[in-house]
Amino acid sequence: MPASPSPAAPPSAFAPLRHPVFRSVWLASMASNFGGLIQSVGASWMMAAISPSAELVALVQASVTLPIMLLALVAGALADTFDRRHLMLAAQSFMLLVSALLAACAWLELISPWLLLLFTFLIGCGTAFNGPAWQASVGDMVPRSDLSAAVALNSMGFNIARSVGPAIGGAIVAAAGAAAAFALNAVSYVGLLFVLLRWRPQRPPRSLPRETLGTAIAAGVRYVTLSPAIAVVLVRSALFGVAASAVPALMPLIARDVVSGGPLTYGLLLGAFGAGAVAGALAGARLRATGSPERLVRLACLAFALAAGIAGLSPFLPLTMAALVLAGAAWVTALSTFNVTVQLHSPRWVVARTLSIYQMCAFGGMAAGSWLWGRMAEGSGIGTALLAAGALQLVCALAGLKLPLPASRDLDLDPLREWQAPATDVRIEPRSGPVVVTIEYRIRQRDVRRFLAAMAERRRVRRRDGALHWTLLRDLSDRSVWIERYHTPTWLDYIRHNNRITRADAAVSETLRALHCGDAPPKVRRMVERQIGRPASARMPSPEEIAEPLTDPSRSA
Repeated sequence: MPASPSPAAPPSAFAPLRHPVFRSVWLASMASNFGGLIQSVGASWMMAAISPSAELVALVQASVTLPIMLLALVAGALADTFDRRHLMLAAQSFMLLVSALLAACAWLELISPWLLLLFTFLIGCGTAFNGPAWQASVGDMVPRSDLSAAVALNSMGFNIARSVGPAIGGAIVAAAGAAAAFALNAVSYVGLLFVLLRWRPQRPPRSLPRETLGTAIAAGVRYVTLSPAIAVVLVRSALFGVAASAVPALMPLIARDVVSGGPLTYGLLLGAFGAGAVAGALAGARLRATGSPERLVRLACLAFALAAGIAGLSPFLPLTMAALVLAGAAWVTALSTFNVTVQLHSPRWVVARTLSIYQMCAFGGMAAGSWLWGRMAEGSGIGTALLAAGALQLVCALAGLKLPLPASRDLDLDPLREWQAPATDVRIEPRSGPVVVTIEYRIRQRDVRRFLAAMAERRRVRRRDGALHWTLLRDLSDRSVWIERYHTPTWLDYIRHNNRITRADAAVSETLRALHCGDAPPKVRRMVERQIGRPASARMPSPEEIAEPLTDPSRSA
């Protein structure tokens, strides 16, 4: 008897590093992350030193995450419509300049609390424009089979830096001051800029004109609102972000007031959080292979709730560090699961926009949470704030009962590429429109319910990809005749709409064709609206003129 096949081994967490481009960018990004975290330690500790306000200390975290919420959608639209490499180069150069100015101001002792917040806000702006372009570029660097591991590796790279960088940052701040930490961060951008300058990604030829920024943003928002799987991720990630932000936002106060330490203690706490995140990223591939996304996020929420409670109550540094290891693992598990779920449910034409909207919700929640927990810590104490954040994480876990994350599915979101622009008997320009499309089906009475169910999904897909005024009509004189009707603003929009159809969407079209019972395929009519105006002084045509055949082709349109 032949031996039964052994179960497939879970994918390696390091498989994406086999791809040279991803490996180079990943290593350079990790070096940049080291600099960013060293600067974060310097900024947070400097604020704690120059201001007694817990709210201002927490706002250092908020000032970095708030720009992501405000600018992510614009950044995502730019990343989908322009060269992502150029966008990353511009963002990295901007952050280098701002970091250098921050270091100079700190060195000259010109820093005030609000000026420090301004500089961290500007660095957050650079991060906001870099993030969607970088994350969307991962799919250009690795095959789809390695995408989940690549996203986890990105998180792991950041958290390797988090596990060591803060301790180094604390030592630098203690020995040389915050200005040295800021200067080191400015230097850390150079390596990534060099790698990006050398990278020459292969871009598919652009067959259609670039969308305007407003149109691209609207298309991204429309795609997300009409994609139930992504909408669930947005709600859950925003709730998780509000609750989880308490730990990193209040960590300087935990180090200073709860465990009675200094900048080195703060660095150790951040290092413990980062070490837990690295462990969570290393275990991520195996966890995703054995558990559903919803199960992973629920466990992460429960673990974070426990860790926040311990961090708020424990005056013992070793116990607090152990709790933060658990919090770090929960942090990276939840956020990487959200990120992977969004990417696996987004085709390439809109992936930067869907990721930017996800980041807007997650980091917007973190920004709001940082302010909320700072206010609560100032009014009711650090322990109360962290216990309240832990309770909110329990609510996030319970939210999965009503809003569970979609199960991971191997959706084929590559363009169908079967559609060709039809020849027209009437001359039409890309800007001509509005265009009205009708598709006529003949459906047996016994198949009506199945037809309507398929049409409900067809309606969602049509509207998601840009169709307007979608309606379904039934012929009163022949009950077997059904007509699908929708509009697009222009002929170019009609072509763009059809080019967005994915292989996964094709299943709906196949179902509808199978239900159609006519002798010929469903009849498609494409029409352009023509407005007829008659000035008040216009002469009414005579009956003879009306009866004359039309010989001017432009009049027959």
